[in-house]
Amino acid sequence: MQPVVRLDQRQQQTLSPRLQHAVRLLQMSSLDFVHELHEVVNRNPFLEQEETEGDEPDIAEVSAATGVAPAQIAAQEPVEIAEQVADAAGTELEEHNPADAFEAAAVADTERETWLNDGSTPTRHGEDGQLGALDLVPWRAGLRAHLHSQLNVLQLPLRDLALAKAVVESLDDDGYLRQPLTDLIADTDLDPPPEEQELQVALKRVQSLEPAGVAARSVSECLLLQLPSIDDETMRELARVIVTDHLDSLAAKDVPRLAQRLGTTQAQIEAVCHRIRRLDPRPGWRFDSAHVQYVTPDIVVKKVRGQWTAMLNPAVVPRVRINQVYAELFQRHRASQHAELAAHLQEARWTLRNVEQRFVTILSVARAIIARQKRFFELGPMAMKPLGLKEIAEETGMHESTVSRVTNNKYMSTPLGVFELKYFFSRAMTSSSGNSYSGTAVRGLIKDMIEEEQPSAPLSDAQIAQMLAKQGLVVARRTVTKYRQALRIDPVDRRRVHG
Repeated sequence: MQPVVRLDQRQQQTLSPRLQHAVRLLQMSSLDFVHELHEVVNRNPFLEQEETEGDEPDIAEVSAATGVAPAQIAAQEPVEIAEQVADAAGTELEEHNPADAFEAAAVADTERETWLNDGSTPTRHGEDGQLGALDLVPWRAGLRAHLHSQLNVLQLPLRDLALAKAVVESLDDDGYLRQPLTDLIADTDLDPPPEEQELQVALKRVQSLEPAGVAARSVSECLLLQLPSIDDETMRELARVIVTDHLDSLAAKDVPRLAQRLGTTQAQIEAVCHRIRRLDPRPGWRFDSAHVQYVTPDIVVKKVRGQWTAMLNPAVVPRVRINQVYAELFQRHRASQHAELAAHLQEARWTLRNVEQRFVTILSVARAIIARQKRFFELGPMAMKPLGLKEIAEETGMHESTVSRVTNNKYMSTPLGVFELKYFFSRAMTSSSGNSYSGTAVRGLIKDMIEEEQPSAPLSDAQIAQMLAKQGLVVARRTVTKYRQALRIDPVDRRRVHG
């Protein structure tokens, strides 16, 4: 066999860096987008945020510093991305600068973090010697720091203190110890290694700390650790038995069964259960609360002169522009050794165009959705029509994948609430009469049925499916279960209130 050299020609589509950047910006949520744009502005000398009134640079000073004639500087108007988007969308934007607010918040977070981490100087003063606003903010310790501070004031041998601290460091955000005690042996690095009895003592020592219920290994143990807060001895003993042996009945609110098993009255069981529910099953949450991500709508929907209208939310439209003075100076003195600056200028131009395209695309998709879901805005979820990505793609002239990216993590503020754009899409389902309906409409019906049910006789998923079938909507029982779970509604056993 002889080696052969062959030349093949083929066509292949590839994403250019600019297109990749545009796609990445398009699929971001508004919060991630602001953060990304803020980072680009910080590293790119040709990009700047819009300056507020009174902060405009003096033309004479700029002329003296750059050597550019004052008349030429005055003629260079910056290109503002917010105005471009407003023109393309046909909307009128209010004066708003969320990027400046974002920068101020970032500076404040940095200052606060520095202040909290500087244990040697817990109080800082401003240039005028006065306390700053952040000095007056109370500092809340996390769960582990709170427990360590309690251990540090106890007169414990170093070995016992190390074991107790190992237990504290193994707790999760709920305040629970989820791993076996024997797994802590490797974490302590003690010589000789601790025995299981020593670890049990360390665990009991941590469980005696505040908040009550911390370092529990189960919900039952967490509640048991909090029972000493019940003053009445009879009630406390009943609570102990319920938490230890009848936790499922407590969760199901099955008062008659509890009263029968414990040989007492339903009224007394009701009182005990009410007292147990006042206990904290997650004691760690009051210290280590998770960071809440707030939703900022990208689109605001209002009824204007009898027509539903979509407009961009000014709070998510950044006020970013190219610094024309720097761009002009660079173009005049451009040289081969300034390749990095040329790349920054190209990135600045791409960023403005991509940001503009992001908002134009979002607004276009939102308007197409509103045009097809008008009845939803008038009548609510039960009037939602089936809608697919293909329909919006054809109407807007976009690819389905582009529409999919737009509908993820983008939100629309309506008189009925704030909804993610993908909420308005659902596959078509056919009724017995041949009409089509959406899954969202079925979820709305299921929610209404459950809200109107009798507390003592709630509807099962099978009964709901039968009721829907009577209305001509053939839905399987497992589909009803899926929709109920999506609505975060408990199953029938947990909704039942025993008389």
